[in-house]
Amino acid sequence: MLQLYIGNKNYSSWSLRPWLALRQLGIAFEEMQVRFDSFAPDSHFKQTLLALGPTGKVPLLVDDGLVVWDSLAIAEHLHERFPQSGIWPAPMADRARARSLCAEMHSGFGALRSHCPMNVEASLHEVGAKIWAEQSGVRDDVYRLIDMWGQQLSTHGGPMLFGSFSMADAFFAPVCLRLDRYGLPVPANIQAYVERVLALPAMQEWITAALAEKDFRDFEEPYRKASGMLSARD
Repeated sequence: MLQLYIGNKNYSSWSLRPWLALRQLGIAFEEMQVRFDSFAPDSHFKQTLLALGPTGKVPLLVDDGLVVWDSLAIAEHLHERFPQSGIWPAPMADRARARSLCAEMHSGFGALRSHCPMNVEASLHEVGAKIWAEQSGVRDDVYRLIDMWGQQLSTHGGPMLFGSFSMADAFFAPVCLRLDRYGLPVPANIQAYVERVLALPAMQEWITAALAEKDFRDFEEPYRKASGMLSARD
């Protein structure tokens, strides 16, 4: 059986991407969670991951002894292993576009990722309003998402970016969480897409597990203090 190594569900946006694709598409795997204790070279987290692959990072997929790291490589490997599962859209042109969107997410949106790190349990709307007012890079990233998602939803009619759920939606699922938790402003059609992604059964499973962790990691928390945490979201 496939083994997928992930980090804390409350914080690990890159772990969420392949996990969501596997679970939502019904591909069996064993979840191997490694707690974020720190990212120091001698930490349990780093030592555990470095014993499996060269980067010491999550996500990491083990397939019958074959180790695949990096979310894009994992996506392509899953497509090769399960070509009929829906990892990528069926039409060639859609596959090419979906891969392009995922690659853009993989290498871009730095301002949004930097200023609005994923935090499932936190409600950070006041922080989000301040970020929106002060960080033009975040606004530019969100405007790009609005344009990108709007085009896809218009072309395919929804409910997901390419009609049916695919890896493209999994790649943008952590962004949907960011938009929601930080209360960043988006048009109604984009908000509806965000809500549909967050309502996916597999996404709800991830969110429930993240809320149950209650594992405050100060190095992942630029906006909250352990002694004064904001209320968890339902």
